[in-house]
Amino acid sequence: MTVPIFEVCSRDPGVTALLGAGADLRLYSFGEAPEGVAKPYAVWQLVNGDPENYLAGRPDVDGFSLQVDVYGATGTSVRQVRSAISNAIELRAYITRWGAEGRDPITKNYRTSFDVDWIVRR
Repeated sequence: MTVPIFEVCSRDPGVTALLGAGADLRLYSFGEAPEGVAKPYAVWQLVNGDPENYLAGRPDVDGFSLQVDVYGATGTSVRQVRSAISNAIELRAYITRWGAEGRDPITKNYRTSFDVDWIVRR
C-alpha cells in the first residue's frame, strides 16, 4: 500500500507549473531529494499509519499520516508550492497541521511544512 500523493500532484496543473511534470516532478519520497536538485522542490515522508481493523474480516482501508516539506530559494516560492500541493490533495486527503516556516542557516534554503492524513482504499 502506498499513498498516491505523487500521482495526484503529477496530474495537477498548479503543482506541475511549479515543480515540473512527469518523471521530472520535483516531489520526492522518504523525506529526501537528490543532491543539487532545482528549487523549489518538495519532499514527503510517512510519519505514521494504521489499518482500519475490523473484528470480522480484513481491513479495507489504511490511514496514513504524512509530513510534506517544501524547500526553495525564496519564501514566496515555498508558500506557492505549499498552496499548490495542498490544493491538489485536499479533495482526497486532510491537511491536519500547518508547520513552521524557516530558513536553513547553512544552505540558506527557505522551508515550510504541513501534515496530511490520507485514507487509502486497499
